[in-house]
Amino acid sequence: MKKISLLLLFAIGIINAQKLTPKELSIINQEDINTALPIYQSTDSNQHKILLSLSSEIDPTDPNTATLVKRMKLSLLSTDGGVGIAAPQVGINRKIVWVQRFDKEGHPFEYFINPVILWRSELQNLGPEGDLSIPDFRDQFYRSKAIQVEYTDLKGQKYNEMIEGFTAVIFQHEVDHLFGILITDKKEKEKNDSYLKVDAYQKVKSK
Repeated sequence: MKKISLLLLFAIGIINAQKLTPKELSIINQEDINTALPIYQSTDSNQHKILLSLSSEIDPTDPNTATLVKRMKLSLLSTDGGVGIAAPQVGINRKIVWVQRFDKEGHPFEYFINPVILWRSELQNLGPEGDLSIPDFRDQFYRSKAIQVEYTDLKGQKYNEMIEGFTAVIFQHEVDHLFGILITDKKEKEKNDSYLKVDAYQKVKSK
């Protein structure tokens, strides 16, 4: 009975994920699908509108989703030291992100489909962030030190895990993109907030 219920929930989730539009399909499949997609920039007014828009869920089992995931990674790898990217940054307002896992051996890049942050620690990190879509901008930002996330893979399999440190910072940054939040806007909203500052980039030395 439990297995049937899980399958039913999965089916409902796929139904609720709107089908890709003709415009989205044209972007995903433009030119050679084995190449990187252009990264949208906030300096372009039309591209900026996409970056500020809310993203919706995507069907993880759609073959076009696999193409988008692959091309997003190529876009990320084409940058000079980028550690994460979200689908809006390639013109698709759908919930997909790539994050470099500094919490794993070899620091691999991993994708997350329909990611949800279920919990954030009250303890905050303060560290530098830039953005592939915002040229010549870098500043210090507060992020939760640890988060609990839920997401699916291309087979529709759901996962739930805790992520800490710099990887959690990257994950939160990319998920912000799915809500149309850019770090330039975030900085303005943070000015009157106070946090407990913790360095996410160095291990705390034991006394």
